[in-house]
Amino acid sequence: MAAVANLRIDQGASFSSDVTVTNSEGTVVDLTGYTTEAKMAKSYGADSTVTITSALASDPTTGVVELTLTDTQTGALDAPARYVYDVYITQTSTSTVTRVIEGVITVNPKV
Repeated sequence: MAAVANLRIDQGASFSSDVTVTNSEGTVVDLTGYTTEAKMAKSYGADSTVTITSALASDPTTGVVELTLTDTQTGALDAPARYVYDVYITQTSTSTVTRVIEGVITVNPKV
């Protein structure tokens, strides 16, 4: 089961957040040999999704996934609004995909 981490984004501002992948015992997962991807949508099963730029930290043994959106990308989001999001990791040697983090993103409107 994926960990839950709820996030807040200010519409029209650059966004970044680091999330740490842990196993069921709370131990950090070594992400060496993995890739990552993240998506958000207005609801589960929505036809339209927004790709969140995701990257492993420079030291993948820390289990950190960096999530970012540009000011242009956040400016295009509906606000005020709530989105759902998922972060996946893929083990490159086996192509095994695991959803590791999920949650709600609240977008605060700009003036």
